[in-house]
Amino acid sequence: NKSKVSHLLGLDGANERLHLFEAELLEEQSFDAAIDGCEGVFHTASPLSFTAKSKEELVEPAVEGTLNVLRSCAKSPSVRRVVITSSTASMICNQNRYIPGAVADETWYSDPEFCEKRKQWYNLSKTLAEEAAWEFAKQNGIDLITLHPVLVIGPFLQPSLNFSSEAMLNFITQGKEAWSDGVYKFVDVRDVANAHILAFEVPSANGRYSLVGANGYSSSLLKILQKFYPSITIPGNFEENGLPLTPTFQISGERAKTIGVKFTRLELSVKDTVESLIHKNFLKILPQN
Repeated sequence: NKSKVSHLLGLDGANERLHLFEAELLEEQSFDAAIDGCEGVFHTASPLSFTAKSKEELVEPAVEGTLNVLRSCAKSPSVRRVVITSSTASMICNQNRYIPGAVADETWYSDPEFCEKRKQWYNLSKTLAEEAAWEFAKQNGIDLITLHPVLVIGPFLQPSLNFSSEAMLNFITQGKEAWSDGVYKFVDVRDVANAHILAFEVPSANGRYSLVGANGYSSSLLKILQKFYPSITIPGNFEENGLPLTPTFQISGERAKTIGVKFTRLELSVKDTVESLIHKNFLKILPQN
């Protein structure tokens, strides 16, 4: 489908260095041709939805899709490391997050039963997919690394909205919170991309890495937006009266720094997200005097 990949074909050097393969996530051997001869494999695709009616909608594509990629990797002797884009959803869905002052890190794992009880099907899908990936990697001698980003913002290449860019747009135009508690954890898309490269290239990289550039409230997001775009009037009440300076529950991104990941300032990430929304005609903001 050329309409879905036109933004990739338009990248600098795409004619010489980009090769596209047709593959189906749930079809075994579908990735064999794409992976054959590769040294590094990055598996970034998994269905994302917080409105799925049943776990089957998300769990099977996430788990079987991940395993199908890994099965193809196991067949190719050239592959020396696999990097999977997981999510903090596979880390923080458990009772620990309710402990006052808790700071989640890579030692945290989501509890499938906790996800099931709350019908958090996306969180369950990422949890089970990661669990299956580590088990398969162990059994087949695959050098695996998993990356766990929070809400990814920043400039986007594709012509359509994804979950995070739509979340930012809805906040600006409707005052709609992405999370009911008004607590946000952000990471810049450029930092996520760089983390994938470092995870593959740094010899000592291993295990899991959470990718978190900033922890904050919707009130702090509002301040940044109004600083750069004073004409923006966002519906809703985002007062920070009575809130602690930082959220009581946080996620640490410190381990990622040990392989060289540097996190972009939240102000720049937010501004570049808005500029992308404007450039792609999803948002109109009155020019400043």
